[in-house]
Amino acid sequence: MSLFPDFFFAQGTTAMANQEEAEIQISELDLLSSMFPYEEEFAVTDQVALAELKHYVENESAEVPSSKLQFILNVKAEVPNASTVEFSMGCALPFKYPTVLPEITVRSSLLSRSQQILLNSDLRTYLMQNFSGEPCMLSAREWVKDHAAAYIDKDLSSSSVTASEATQSEVIMFTRLWIYSHHIYNKQKRKNIIDWAKELSLSGFCMPGKPGVVCVEGLQSSCEEFWSRVRRLTWKRILIRHREDVSLEGGGHAEIQKQRKFPTLEEKCFDAHGARGNHMDLGQLYHFLEEKGCADIFQMYFGVEGH
Repeated sequence: MSLFPDFFFAQGTTAMANQEEAEIQISELDLLSSMFPYEEEFAVTDQVALAELKHYVENESAEVPSSKLQFILNVKAEVPNASTVEFSMGCALPFKYPTVLPEITVRSSLLSRSQQILLNSDLRTYLMQNFSGEPCMLSAREWVKDHAAAYIDKDLSSSSVTASEATQSEVIMFTRLWIYSHHIYNKQKRKNIIDWAKELSLSGFCMPGKPGVVCVEGLQSSCEEFWSRVRRLTWKRILIRHREDVSLEGGGHAEIQKQRKFPTLEEKCFDAHGARGNHMDLGQLYHFLEEKGCADIFQMYFGVEGH
């Protein structure tokens, strides 16, 4: 009897959507470079990611790019005393942008930490309310140009958001990382994944074999620490295939638990087969993800829909 269940793959519309989103990103980047031709105004900081994206758009590669498109937009804004202040917008476009919002961090040497946090929070709120699913980098830049200077003198002690609340809003982010590896065989690496997740209070699962799949979820800072440790190990290939970030209202333990799709982090094997017993039954993986409400992730990993 075959170890595989009935398992059908169907090319869906997601590949077309991915292509369209990638093309929008390239077009928006071309527009920015034409409007802001000088490096002190606009600069791509990850040329490899840009090359990957262009490669994908030109149909030279069916593989979804592994890195986010990253760039800097510098904005000069006037302050009341008629001088100008420069704000730096560190921008990263997730592969699904503009379906999902860009990741933007605005900085200035004149902003205190709490002022910077409040500014970035308000910018994100503005984008969420006005540009869900639409290209928005120029609008984000205009908003920063028009509003950022006001945050320099903002007294957060009398604001509806206190400095301590603003600081808390920065750290209380729930993150879920979907990591792809060419393979995960090594017993020590597998032990590290379990031990580090436990140490960092992360839940999720690890599917060893070829390919290897790891999902971790929990506080954003803990997920990033986990990824920092894992990526420093020796791998043939490892990357974050997808990332989910959710801003938590209260940020308490109950809010974090409510976001989790997995109770703990455990190793999952699905009817291992093959000459070395290192290939998992992807049909069972799909059903496992479906049970957890994560079925759409399957296509992000393998480029096809699972059924």
